[in-house]
Amino acid sequence: MLKELIESLQSTNRESLANAFSRLGWIGFWLQVVVGAIPVILMLYFFTFAQSPTGPRAGLPVVEFLTLGSLAILVFTTFWFWRYTRIAKRLREPNSTLPLDSLNQTVWTGITASSIGVLFSVSVIFVEASHLLFYFLSSPQAGVPIIQAQTAGSSWVSAVDMMSLMALILVLAAEVAVLVLGLWLLFRTAQSCQAAA
Repeated sequence: MLKELIESLQSTNRESLANAFSRLGWIGFWLQVVVGAIPVILMLYFFTFAQSPTGPRAGLPVVEFLTLGSLAILVFTTFWFWRYTRIAKRLREPNSTLPLDSLNQTVWTGITASSIGVLFSVSVIFVEASHLLFYFLSSPQAGVPIIQAQTAGSSWVSAVDMMSLMALILVLAAEVAVLVLGLWLLFRTAQSCQAAA
C-alpha cells in the first residue's frame, strides 16, 4: 500500500513537472519567435523603403561579433525551449525512464545560454550607446541639424543606428524573459528532485 502511494505521488509529481516543461517551453519558444521576428521585420522594412540603407558611421568589429553571437544564442535558446516541450511529452509517457538529474543539467544549459546572451546584448548596447553619446557630445550643443552638408570626415546619426539599438533592446528583453522562465523551470525541477529523493 505504501509503495502504491509513493508511486502515485511520483507520477503526479512527474505530471506536474511535465506540465511545467510544456507550459514554460511553449511560452519561451513563442516569446522568442515573436520578439526575434520584430527586429528582422523592422530592418527589412527600413532596407526596403530607405534611400540609403547604411549610415556613414563605421561600427566596431567587436560589436558585429557580439551582435551575431547574441542572435545565434537567441536561435539556440529558441530551439532549447522547443526541446523543453519534447521533454514534457517524454515525461508524460507511462514508461518514462527520464532521470530527473538529467533534467537539471538540461535546464542549466538553457540558463547558461540565456545568461551569455544577456551578457552579449548588454555589452553591445553599452558600446553602441557610448558610441552615440560620444557622437552627440562632439556635435554642436545647439543640436544636430536636420539638413547637413556632408564634408570630408563628417558623419551623422541615421535611422539605421536607431533601428539597430531598438533591435538590440528587443533581443535583450527576450533574453531576460527567457532567463526568468529558465530559472522558474530550474526551481520546479529541483522541487521534483527533492520530492523524488
